[in-house]
This record gives sequence, C-alpha cells and structure tokens, in this order.
Amino acid sequence: MDLDYSKCWKTPKKESWKTVLLLSYQSLGVVYGDLSISPLYVYKSTFAEDIQHSDSNEEIFGVLSFVFWTLTLIPLFKYVFIVLRADDNGEGGTFALYSLICRHARVSLLPNRQVADEALSTYKLEQPPEKKNSSRVKFVLEKYRWLHTALLILVLLGTCMVIGDGVLTPAISVFSAVSGLELSMSKEHHQYAVVPITCFILLCLFALQHYGTHRVGFFFAPIVLTWLLCISALGLYNIIHWNPHVYKALSPYYMFIFLKKTRISGWMSLGGTLLCITGSEAMFADLGHFSYTAIQIAFTFLVYPALILAYMGQAAYLSHHHHSSRVISFYVSVPAPVRWPVLVVAILASVVGSQAIISGTFSIINQSQSLGCFPRVKVIHTSDKIHGQIYIPEINWMLMILCIAVTIGFRDTKHMGNASGLAVMTVMLVTTCLTSLVIIICWQKPPIIAITFLLFFGSIELLYFSASLTKFKEGAWLPILLALILMTVMFVWHYATIKKYEYDLHNKVSLEWLLALGPSLGIARVPGIGLVFSDLTSVPVPHVPPAERYLVGRVGPTAHRSYRCIVRYGYRDVHQDVHSFETELVERLADFIRYDWHRTNWTNSCNEDDASRSNESSSESKLAVIGTVAFSGPPAYEIEENVQPESVSIEYPTVESVRDVIELEPVGKRVRFAIDEESEIDAQTEVDAQLQEELAYLYAAQQAGTAFILGHSHVRAKQGSSLFKRLAIDFGYNFLRRNCRGPDVALKVPTVSLLEVGMVYVV
Repeated sequence: MDLDYSKCWKTPKKESWKTVLLLSYQSLGVVYGDLSISPLYVYKSTFAEDIQHSDSNEEIFGVLSFVFWTLTLIPLFKYVFIVLRADDNGEGGTFALYSLICRHARVSLLPNRQVADEALSTYKLEQPPEKKNSSRVKFVLEKYRWLHTALLILVLLGTCMVIGDGVLTPAISVFSAVSGLELSMSKEHHQYAVVPITCFILLCLFALQHYGTHRVGFFFAPIVLTWLLCISALGLYNIIHWNPHVYKALSPYYMFIFLKKTRISGWMSLGGTLLCITGSEAMFADLGHFSYTAIQIAFTFLVYPALILAYMGQAAYLSHHHHSSRVISFYVSVPAPVRWPVLVVAILASVVGSQAIISGTFSIINQSQSLGCFPRVKVIHTSDKIHGQIYIPEINWMLMILCIAVTIGFRDTKHMGNASGLAVMTVMLVTTCLTSLVIIICWQKPPIIAITFLLFFGSIELLYFSASLTKFKEGAWLPILLALILMTVMFVWHYATIKKYEYDLHNKVSLEWLLALGPSLGIARVPGIGLVFSDLTSVPVPHVPPAERYLVGRVGPTAHRSYRCIVRYGYRDVHQDVHSFETELVERLADFIRYDWHRTNWTNSCNEDDASRSNESSSESKLAVIGTVAFSGPPAYEIEENVQPESVSIEYPTVESVRDVIELEPVGKRVRFAIDEESEIDAQTEVDAQLQEELAYLYAAQQAGTAFILGHSHVRAKQGSSLFKRLAIDFGYNFLRRNCRGPDVALKVPTVSLLEVGMVYVV
C-alpha cells in the first residue's frame, strides 16, 4: 500500500502562529473548564476537618506551597512536557496509550489485530533499532498472558474512574459555585436554597445535552477566559492589598513546616489539596481536538499563571483573617462590590467545566464500546461538521440521576471533594504507569528513564492517593463503588466478546465447502442486496482515513455476484448512518468491480479468456483497498522495487473525484498506473461487456432494496465450566445483552430492513 501522504492526501502543513493561538484560545472552553474552577473549593476542602487555620499562618502557607508545587510538577512538567508527547496519531487518553502499546507489543486481548490493518497510514510504528533492555521488557510482557489481563484491567480502572469523575465533577463544580450565595443569605435560608438551585442547574445542563455542544460552544472559551482574568485580577488585588510577601510561601520549606506541625492530620488534609489538579487529565484526553503546541501555550502562559495568582491571593487574604465564622471560602476573598458578578461568572464557568467532563465521558464510553469493552449503547453524532461531538441518551440520563443523587446525598463540598479527589488521582496513576511502558516499548528509551519517571511522579501521586483513601468513609467510597460496578460490567462484556470470537474461529465453515454446497441447496436469488454483518471490533488506531476504510474482494466466481467487504473504523471514529453507509458501500463495490475488470484487461498476468475467468474461484482472492482521495498532478507510471507489501494502484477520474484503488499482495514491488481524462475514453472501450452487466446488476439490486442480516446470539457456558464463567456468561452477559441496545441499534439498521438469525454460542 502506498503510504506516501503526498499521493494519498495532502501533507499536513505546519501550523501558523495565528492558527496555534486561535486553537489555544478555543482550548480554554473545552480543555481547561474543570481545572480553572478548582480555586472555588480547594482551600475549603483542605481545611474542612483535619487542620485548622491558625494565627501563625503556617497551615495556609504550607497548603499554598503544596498547591504551587503540585500544579508545577503534575500538570506542567508531567503532562505538558512529557505525557502530551505520548499521543496516538494526535489522540490522547487512556485508550490512546493502550492502543499505542498494543501496536508495538502483542499484549492486546482484543480480537482486533489483523495483518492487513498494519498497512494503514495511521498504524504508525516507531521502529528504531530495538535495544536489548527494551526487547527484554517487551518479551516479558508478550510471554505471560496474565500480564495482558493485568494491563487491560489497569486500563479499565482508569476508564471507570474517568466515568466516575463525570458523575462527581458536575456536582462539586456547580455546588461550589452556587455556595457563594451563603454570604448573601442567612444560614437557615442558605441551607435550603443551595441544593435545589444546584439540582435545577444540573437538570438543565443534562436536558440540553441532546442539542450538542456545537450550538453553544462558541460561548465556552470567552466564559473561561473571563473567569481566568477575573481570578487573576482578584489574586493580584488580594496580594497587593493584604500580603505582598505571600510569594515567600512558594518555597518548599513551608511544606516541611506544614507537615512537621500538623503531622498525620496534615497528610490527611492533602486529600483536599489534590483537587487543585482536577481536570489536568483533560489536557491529554482532548489532545485530538487541538494540537500539542496550542495546549502547551494555553496552559503555560495563561491557565497556570492565573491559577497561581488565584491561590496566592486567597492565601494572602486568609493570612489576615483568622476569626471569621466563614473563614475558608473562595467568596470571602472577593470584595463585596464585585461579589455578585463574580458569582454569575463562577456559575457559568462551572457549567462549562461540567460540560467538558460530560462530553469526555460520552467519548470514552464510545471508545470502550468500539473496542468491545462496553455494552452497546445508542451513539448520536450531534454535529455534521465537528468530528467527535456525540450524545449517548441512556448514559446522559444515568449521569444526571447520579449527579443529582450525589448533590442531595452529600450536601457539602467536603464529601464531594473526597470522592472526586480519589477518582482524579487514580486516573493519574494509571496514566503514569502506561506512559512508563510507552517510554520503554514505544520510544525505546533506557529503562532507567522510565523507572525514574514512574518513581518520581508515581510517588507524588501515591502520596495524594493514600491521603484520599483515608477519607473512605467520608465520600471516597463512592468512586470505588462506581468503579467496581463499571469494571464488572466492562470485564464481563469483554470476556464474553472474546469467547464468542474464539468460538467463531474454531467453528467457522470454509468458503470452498459453502460454495460447493450452494447449487445443491436449491437456493433462489431474489432482487436486492443482502448485507450479512459479522461482529468485529475496531482497528487499534484512533482514526481510519476514508480512503483506506473499505477492503473489498470477491467470494466465489464472478457469476455469483457475491463480495466480501471489511469496513474499518478506528476507536474514535463515529459510524455512519445506514443510508449514507449503504450508498457509499455500493459506490465502493462499483469501484472494485471496475478495478477488478481493468486489472484483468490491463495486466499480463491476468490475460485470460472470459470463460476461464467466469469459472475462477475467488474464495481465496486478495482484498483491495477502495477509497476516495483528491489526486492532482501529471499522469504517472512508476515501478518501485523492494516495497512491502506490493501495491497495484489505478487512478481514473470520475465526475467529482478520483478513485484510488489499491490491492495488497505479499510480494516485493509497487506498480502504479495513472490514467488522465484523455485516455479514459480509450480505457472504457477496452472494458468487457461483462463489466457493464455486473454494474447494472449491482445498481438494479440497490434500487430493489437492502436487507441487513444480523445474528441474534444467545451465549451460554458449556458443561463443566467454572462457577465464575457460569456467572459471567449465563447471568452477567446475558442480562446485559437483554437490557442493552441490540446490534441493529448500534449499527443504525432500520427495523423494516432487518433480518435476524438466531445463533447459540456454547463457550
């Protein structure tokens, strides 16, 4: 296959500074909404119970020092300068790291690694000479299957905690913003006003999700920018007005003084301090929507300074206010004349931050479903222009119910913060572990570098993680419970999917036997197209270019009019609706038919008479990559030696575009023919009449209608299976299958065109 970008699609140009700055601005509303609103609740959660704000200011200065160094080491050093480079074709997140590792080492349990997929242009492998230590780590990982399972469980744990964060972040963000009303109400009125108002805002937020974020998305960046400028100005005002020397607290010496004085209570209070980095993972997870440089610039030059000024300003104010009844709150440091405008901006910013995590939850569930790790759900693409904006109805309403339940059940920032902190830190620990493997296996750096990365950042995150675990009874139990439920669901679904795939492999019927049996069965062909779907998972890449999506070949002789088509999607690709898919599939089949006959007429190796061709069995024929690309340039004929695999490509113009047809063969040269418009007439005269007959047959079948044939499967454990297997298959998987969307909904197949075939899997 021709992997030259200049011949497949336009090579991405280097982004101009204007484009980078525009992307940086846009990233504020999508990436940094959650991170930017953390000053609303960090100090309040830290001083909620374990430590008290004293006249010596050692506690507040110690917490400020922890916040400063945590923001510097984790989001800035770890994510901006290291983790963001571990992208998978520009995509980030837990599954991107897992996909990257699985492409460089055979550690995947998922049945989605095919030889033909390795020819994809997005199936990029960094292949410098493998170093001895790197090969040793790779060998150990590939050898032991239990390590494959452990790696998948680690990835699922991170995924479940991200989904759990989708429940907790909207609740704590909106609740903390609305809590500013406490300064304008009596305690009795405030107690009964904040929770209902928070629930109402959350209800509206989730009710509007089906419209898609693109309709209001252009408001997001200005809101977050206004919020960042607001907290920066407030921070500068409080520093200048209350304590210009607060910068001294940035010294690590104050962390030592803090822990020395507070001891175990100070360590436990770190469960609130870690909330200053909530939302940092979004920088990596949303990398695919922006660029590395854009996210780096936005955080380094705007978000990071604004957050540091905000925390320093609050600490400066609190260093001179020790005896107020409402001493620890973001809003007490806001001057009274601007308190109401700040409250309004804070509520809007909290909604933006919540929207980002909700959209991220939809995205990661869609990825999990694509990789066979989540039950089928209905995915709606809310924008025709913006890739990746999706809406999942059942997940949306479940998140809404859980968010409102968390708000009503906890009723305070402390418990919500404890729950959110544990979820956030678990995701970061998973990212650290996976990035360490990427450093060794994919980047092939010396193991000492990966170990240093793991120990340095892992020890910091373990410190905060251990502090969060001490809050188990005070809210931290919730993300653990959610993760256990979600991991059970995801692992059971994945386990049954693997068993079904293995059953298909061991019980498949050969095409030769089926084709030989066909004439004796008395089969009568009716007009129309019958599409027989097989249940396969996505390719282990984030996106498959449209020009490389379709692999088409014949099944049996030409007279059978039967074809095999593999439609490849990446784990972040959104499947087409059935009407556009059906139309495009017919177009690709027509392209393949033209190519197949042109190959017969134009290549010496296929110079046979029509009779022998009609009797040729293509059950073992090669598949051809059929796609649409923009092609410009002079006619070309080129032969390139020593290329693996071989690529025979024929470009011929059509009315609107050029069809790029590529056949994969396991030999050592590439032959490319290019035909300009002048020669098209001559080429058409050489096409056999049977080509026109086959095309006419295809288009007539399309007009007659399409039937979608899907398997309606029932899975049960075979006799003698273990108790775990019987519980997982007979009860867990079948319960999920009966109560979740069927394959017809996931594939968007209309009911009137659906034909289901009952199948029983005994695994």
